Amino acid sequence: QAQLVESGGGLVQAGGSLRLSCAASGLAFNASRMGWFRQASPGAEREFVATISAYGSTTFYADSVKGRFTISRDKSKNTVSLQMSSLKPEDTAVYYCAAAIGFVRGTRRSDYSYWGQGTQVTVSS
Repeated sequence: QAQLVESGGGLVQAGGSLRLSCAASGLAFNASRMGWFRQASPGAEREFVATISAYGSTTFYADSVKGRFTISRDKSKNTVSLQMSSLKPEDTAVYYCAAAIGFVRGTRRSDYSYWGQGTQVTVSS
């Protein structure tokens, strides 16, 4: 059974940094495109943040985080990370890790088959 577990969330001041990690198990990690999404509130849309290809050679970011966030993966540990810098209050959200099987662009929720439970990131002004 596939499982994704996020960690690393917390409270940080504006301008600070956080590193999120996602540990994957029960799936073909090396064949999976991985992504990060975020949801600002329970009724808000879960929006795309970043994605990385199965081989790690291609990344893509939402315009709102480009230049501040970096997605990476460690195949030896079956983990994907999101390094977040220059954080802003509007980055406050629950951040979700997701895994996609097959050839997908990776920017849509529907591209992904597996999801973690999420980790809260709060940026204070």
